[in-house]
Amino acid sequence: MSKRDDLIAKYAADIKDKFGEAADMDLLTKVTVGLGPSIYNLDASKVSGADEKELETVKNNYLIKKLGMSDSPKLMEGIKTVMDKYGSANRNKHRAVVYYMLCKHFKKQSVY
Repeated sequence: MSKRDDLIAKYAADIKDKFGEAADMDLLTKVTVGLGPSIYNLDASKVSGADEKELETVKNNYLIKKLGMSDSPKLMEGIKTVMDKYGSANRNKHRAVVYYMLCKHFKKQSVY
């Protein structure tokens, strides 16, 4: 298995543990591939749920630019919902998992 496949398996396990649902492996793979080399960088591969600046970056770079959504308060509400479900005690929120859950939350699977 490649390093990316190992990470995708780890993300799927995280989705099962934290969100209580089985991952759509096809979508999870596409989201992970879309993140490119950032998944291998320890800092870039994580999202800090407590950092407002980082959440703004997720909103602007992923929801608006990648998924093509219009800026509205609903975007940040969606991000907060996903972060709450992921668990505030969990400090290691994988970017691929957060993006995958946001994609599902906003029903934007068709983008991939």
